[in-house]
Amino acid sequence: MKRSLILVLLLLFFKSAFSQEEPLNTVVDSLYREDQFYIGVTYNILGNKPEGLSQSGLSSGIHFGFIRDMPINENRNLAIGIGLGYSINSYNNNLLIEKNGNNNFSYSILDSNINFSKNKFITQELELPVEFRWRSSTPTSYNFWRFYAGVKIGYIILDKYKFSSDSGAFNINNLEDFNRLKYGLTASFGYNTWNIYLYYGLNNVFKDSATINGNPIGINILKVGLMFYIL
Repeated sequence: MKRSLILVLLLLFFKSAFSQEEPLNTVVDSLYREDQFYIGVTYNILGNKPEGLSQSGLSSGIHFGFIRDMPINENRNLAIGIGLGYSINSYNNNLLIEKNGNNNFSYSILDSNINFSKNKFITQELELPVEFRWRSSTPTSYNFWRFYAGVKIGYIILDKYKFSSDSGAFNINNLEDFNRLKYGLTASFGYNTWNIYLYYGLNNVFKDSATINGNPIGINILKVGLMFYIL
């Protein structure tokens, strides 16, 4: 996961560093579209945490996909974008997930005296972004301001929980208490290559069946990061 993050950041840096100025003999495309592909990195934050639950280490996300840009005005600086994407997300925290002999799951907060080297869950998701898009672009301008806002619907296709400590290690695949369907609000804004990206999850990570001391865990997700768009 860390190597993938470094690779993405390097790609963004070199694209920004070596991007060329507009050519002198630009061919004007009056039916141009913008930002058809995207790739981004985020820091993933757990919100609405129950008492005692905390994050540790780097909880990160990698996002990429394609969005069909559909301008809705004559100047083509307003558009609707609908796409398909894929993301890999990790969440490092102190929530212990255990599975008993009856294939039931239990949840608890790891005691501060327990020395563990890894405790996280990882998800891989198919995503459907829908955006309302404003930008200051023109048919001959490659550097412009943008503000995109919308919703993103995701579906978890793969997931894994990993735990490792001095006393042992184990993994759990396909956790039944995950809410497979996820949805949230998105916004990205910036100029040229670098754009700030925000995602706020509107539903919980876990189903109500996942409880600590009889209370639903109820955490949701906030993602903050950078988004890079490609024609």
